[in-house]
Amino acid sequence: MPQGEAEVRLRPPRNTLDERAVGWWRAQWLLLTAAPVVPLAVLGTLIAPARPWLLLPAAALAAAGVATALLLPLWWFRTHRWEVTEDAVYVRTGFFWQEWRIAPMSRIQTVDTVRGPLEQLYRLATVTVTTASSKGAVRIEGLDHVVAAELAQRLTHITRNTPGDAT
Repeated sequence: MPQGEAEVRLRPPRNTLDERAVGWWRAQWLLLTAAPVVPLAVLGTLIAPARPWLLLPAAALAAAGVATALLLPLWWFRTHRWEVTEDAVYVRTGFFWQEWRIAPMSRIQTVDTVRGPLEQLYRLATVTVTTASSKGAVRIEGLDHVVAAELAQRLTHITRNTPGDAT
């Protein structure tokens, strides 16, 4: 290593998501599960000859969906981390296939805050940091909506004062 250069060590980002993200993910998963289960159950109830072929898959999908909704969001909550420093935005997701996304402040082009209907219900928001990367934007989902607004404001202030053209 050339003299004067500091060694960069990758460490897990410090911040966890808001605990309400678990409920938000569960609600999303249950709605996704209901999309095929409800039509199968309704048709199974109405069409007597097809009842076993429709209600059995509906029950299996419902059981799998509920089990997944109970377990996966807890796991996701434990593995998702984020942090913002004066130099970069860090996001880590995944367990088996971990993804670390680091967006240097000089590469940030836009900072957006999004609150979909379910996020509003859970008082959460998503901060999207768009960069010049071909990989796409860095997203921090499951933040308290007030924290997300403060983070967007902080990122806007830091990037405004960071030299570089974000390309």
